[in-house]
Amino acid sequence: MAFKYTKRRWHKITTVALLVLASSILVLAFLVNRYWSPVLANKVKEVVSKSSNGLYTINFSSAELHVIRGSIVFFNITFKPDTAIYNREKKLHLAPNNLVELHVKRLTLSHIHPFMLYFHHKLDIDEITLNNPELNVSYQLNHTKDTVLKDNRTAWQKISKSLRSVHIGSILLGDVKFKYEDYSGNKVAISELKEMDLSARDLLIDSATQTDRSRLLYCKDIIAHLNNYTGKTSSGLYTYKIKSLSLSTLKSQLNVTGLTLKPVGTEKFFNNSPNERFSLRLDSVQLNNFDFLNYHKYRVLSASSMVLNSGAIQIFANPIKHDDSSNKVKTFPNVALYKINSDMKIDTILVHRINVMYSEFNIKSKEIGTISFNNTSGSVLNVTTNKTALQKNNISTAQLTSYFMNRGKLNVSFLFNLTDTENTFRYKGSLGPMDLRFVNPAVMPLAMVKITSGTLKQFSFDIQANRANDQGKVELLYNDVKVSILKPDTNFNNLRKKPIASMFANLFIIKHSNPDFEGGLPRSAYVVYTRKKEIPFFKSMWQTLFSGIKSCVGFDKKTQQTVIEMKNQQIIKKQNRKIKKEERMRKRIERHKKRDLKKLLKSKEISS
Repeated sequence: MAFKYTKRRWHKITTVALLVLASSILVLAFLVNRYWSPVLANKVKEVVSKSSNGLYTINFSSAELHVIRGSIVFFNITFKPDTAIYNREKKLHLAPNNLVELHVKRLTLSHIHPFMLYFHHKLDIDEITLNNPELNVSYQLNHTKDTVLKDNRTAWQKISKSLRSVHIGSILLGDVKFKYEDYSGNKVAISELKEMDLSARDLLIDSATQTDRSRLLYCKDIIAHLNNYTGKTSSGLYTYKIKSLSLSTLKSQLNVTGLTLKPVGTEKFFNNSPNERFSLRLDSVQLNNFDFLNYHKYRVLSASSMVLNSGAIQIFANPIKHDDSSNKVKTFPNVALYKINSDMKIDTILVHRINVMYSEFNIKSKEIGTISFNNTSGSVLNVTTNKTALQKNNISTAQLTSYFMNRGKLNVSFLFNLTDTENTFRYKGSLGPMDLRFVNPAVMPLAMVKITSGTLKQFSFDIQANRANDQGKVELLYNDVKVSILKPDTNFNNLRKKPIASMFANLFIIKHSNPDFEGGLPRSAYVVYTRKKEIPFFKSMWQTLFSGIKSCVGFDKKTQQTVIEMKNQQIIKKQNRKIKKEERMRKRIERHKKRDLKKLLKSKEISS
């Protein structure tokens, strides 16, 4: 009996204790929810207003506190700028270049520490989650460097009277709808992004981090992920796609995978543009030591290196003569760099396994010739438009290794002057042994010549160039070259051999080897090519080198003049033969007329 009594009494005590504890928690939750939620809301609003000098305000419709789960949920949050303050600061040249507006239907603060806020004046939250946020950013260049404000205190100094510190473990934004408006150009450029995720780690504002340069917006790391982005250039002639993009401010690294630039159809493009037609595909692009904050604020692109991995670049020369008075010097790399219209400084660009193809349509042959540089790798140094950097070094250099027509190994170096008004540059290189018949896909359509046999031993060149001309030395060493001269075949829509001209070329024009005999001195060509303003960069290089190649194989200016004179003589002989034939026909007709007349007169005499 005593045992049962004790047991029942224990049950009663336990039940009462649990009821008291539950009631206390509910009362405490009610009081905290009623008292602390407004305190937190006011603190957040105060922090936002003070840290932005009143430029930004934050509001929400309601909040729910869950004590057991240690979280609070805000609904219908709006974070936006005060346009009156922005316009006032803009007149004083103090307004920021970027304005941000954020709308969130639901924001969750997880693992909050209310007593630390109340008793120690420290705002400490483990995680903030924003569901389906809408983020709008507008950019307008109000100043190009940090301005000195009247109130130049740090964010911590501005809030230190009410808060000792602000700490947020992580901030997560999933499936962000991002809209970006750029007002820096002649017209507003609008970009809209989907499938974008943003996160920030270890946001800390206190006395130690107020001057910490390793943090961006007081965060240890900000990470952005973007998937499947597609856009169009302002001209509408190109579409660019990105499979994925990721940015880490802690690593100062930007990674892009699956980058493509695709032009519209050939006919539409060339009818609407006088420029060359480009297409680009890159498996990955990596930007290292990328200063994101400087780019975000002032559009200054600064990085230690850019790595381009595996892809292809195709260039097609425009075959249509447009009424275009512009000078194609803009296609020179040291000129095109400034067309990006950005303050840029990249110390090194590393290229790995890129295929480069240049194609051109020959009106005479009615065919397309293509020159390819396969598996191109190398480095480009000092790619910059930054005025300070250019004062220290105004020369950009490139060292590239490639395989010409996927056969001969080509080593080439470039040197570009980035500040010279004549846009001077230099290119030199050497091409190793290869079967010359592999060059036919280029020389048959473009030069209407087919190489039937021949072995290249070495091709070397050293050319100084500028916006007006290219000049330098070209040397081509080869053995046993034979060619066929071609002409268009209108019946079969292709090229066919000109037997007599081919025989003449092989017998009297082409030098079959260089040097002519073993141990002899090789022939070299000193070329001077004057560039017309409508000739772009790649075409001017090709025509310069090709003129040197023709001289090395014996088809120099003197030979060309001889061939022209022979052709003229053939034309004159043909014309003379035609004249003599017409004269003979005229005399024959006259004889027939006289004979017919005699017959007619004789017949009249007989009849009379």
